[in-house]
Amino acid sequence: MSKSARNKNARKTKNVLTQRQTPWGAIAFFTLIGLVAVVAVGYAFIQSRPSSADSASIAGLVTKDDLGRDHTTSPVDYATDPPMGGDHDAAWQNCNGRVYDAPLRNENAVHSLEHGAVWITYRPGLAAAQLDALKAKVTGTDYTFLSPYPSLDAPIALSAWGNQVKLQDASDKRVDEFLRAFVKGPQTPEPGAACDGAKDTP
Repeated sequence: MSKSARNKNARKTKNVLTQRQTPWGAIAFFTLIGLVAVVAVGYAFIQSRPSSADSASIAGLVTKDDLGRDHTTSPVDYATDPPMGGDHDAAWQNCNGRVYDAPLRNENAVHSLEHGAVWITYRPGLAAAQLDALKAKVTGTDYTFLSPYPSLDAPIALSAWGNQVKLQDASDKRVDEFLRAFVKGPQTPEPGAACDGAKDTP
């Protein structure tokens, strides 16, 4: 082999060794994994948050805006009965799946609504089977609480901050719709606030 041919082969070998190969397979693999992770996280977040469509589809839903949020030690004259927001006591009613057998003080219950809780109230004398159904919903759902409400003008009412629906029967599908839409829902003035560690008695 001539000297020029040997030099040419040496240069060719050197070029092959010094050239960097782009690892397209690895890049494609990790890009795909990243995209799958982003989609999964996004989907989980969307599924975990109630949508405005959930609440908009609840028949008979009453809403109220511009509710006061000051703390007070005085009784508050609420515009609705039961109240669904407004000025309230500095102590919230414990609402971590609590069932109360006696009426609650409105001002404490309203503070719980501010934290994202749903307050289910019922007129005394509600049929035992219906009351048991409501108790089952509450004991299995954090950020909810249940109590009798003697002046209630319907058998059952579900209240969240600025939102309320009144029902005739505990088997009404709107119970689940309301809980899905408003337990720690987008209406919550203080997201992440506690639902226990405060007032534990009526």
